[in-house]
Amino acid sequence: MIYRFAHTLMRIVGLTFFRHRVVHPELLPESGGALLVANHVSYLDPSMVGASFRNPIHYLARKSLFKGFLGWLLPRIQVFPVDLGKGDLSSMKRILRLLKEGNRVLIFPEGTRSPDGTLQPAEAGIGFLIAKGEVPVVPLRLFGAHECWPRKAKWPRPGRITVVAGPAVDFSDLPADLTGRERYQACADRVMEALAAIQLED
Repeated sequence: MIYRFAHTLMRIVGLTFFRHRVVHPELLPESGGALLVANHVSYLDPSMVGASFRNPIHYLARKSLFKGFLGWLLPRIQVFPVDLGKGDLSSMKRILRLLKEGNRVLIFPEGTRSPDGTLQPAEAGIGFLIAKGEVPVVPLRLFGAHECWPRKAKWPRPGRITVVAGPAVDFSDLPADLTGRERYQACADRVMEALAAIQLED
């Protein structure tokens, strides 16, 4: 119930203050396991992606946020702590388990918010999850979120946030003999290429 309340609240906030809209909603997986990959430009990104879905999805957040009230709230809205950039194997195993159980998990491949709204290189952990997850990888690109709440701003400002969904990323042409770290990096690079290919339609 807490998740449903938060989800409804963010939809209302998104529509009221940020004119939130979704382009190609038919590409959003509402059931079955899927890794959702999105660019990261604002504090608003998780909530605006979540508001784009009808059904619940799972989120990640850095471990340092799980203190006090947030430590109580975040797990109840399907957010769990992770530090993919530092080889957090236990968290990655948990993500893989969620995927195999048929859940949708949102990942920001860049790891942290972009300082200027442009795409940044992917962290290594995303490639491992792609290679081991064996679920569709769906790219989602946010437009306008950086302008509404850039990294150094204390408070958000009204604007328009658009979430554009792309088709599932195709990894079938990666060489079969590409293994280990090289394969993980190739998967991560392919994801960023897919995000870069998504453009805002008029």
